[in-house]
Amino acid sequence: MPPKDSEERKPSGKDERPTDVTTETLVAERSLGAVPVGWDADMAVTALYSAHYRSLVRLAVLLVRDVASAEEVVQDAFVALHGAWRRLRDPDKALAYLRQSVVNRSRSVLRHRAVVEKYAPKGLPDAPSAENGAIGELERTAVIEALRGLPTRQREALVLRYYGDLSEADIASAMGISKGAVKSHTARGMAALRQVLEKFS
Repeated sequence: MPPKDSEERKPSGKDERPTDVTTETLVAERSLGAVPVGWDADMAVTALYSAHYRSLVRLAVLLVRDVASAEEVVQDAFVALHGAWRRLRDPDKALAYLRQSVVNRSRSVLRHRAVVEKYAPKGLPDAPSAENGAIGELERTAVIEALRGLPTRQREALVLRYYGDLSEADIASAMGISKGAVKSHTARGMAALRQVLEKFS
């Protein structure tokens, strides 16, 4: 049964943004995978934000490769969820909606970045990227470096599987592909990673 007053509606956790991203495994929180019946958009999105914001940002960081863009992607995903709340056929699948939104918006960021880089003026001095300080620790790991060299779909499948700890069905839903395609992308990605990581052993 939903809370009765505004004081009880407030989530117990703080909605602080992450200031540091480490290489810890990203195990998705399951506590609010289902939303209590009767909750309106404000209540549901606030609770989901409190429970899943940090893990979704970490997921997005591994896809878009910098914290600022990852935070923007996740914020936009929550805004979209709030706007679509009344149209959701199954509110219990709100977390799956958020994951899929994060993956799709991350793809858009990467496509935009590729276009900008393609048409960027040549000969300008290199400027330090926004990710240098924020995810320096991530940058130094061979696994993350190897992930970055993979094709987009393979990287997404591996990140969702081994960092997001999602099932094949959940990955298929988040990526908008079949479970068979998930298996294929995961297998190819792992094979490519093994080849790259052998150089560091």
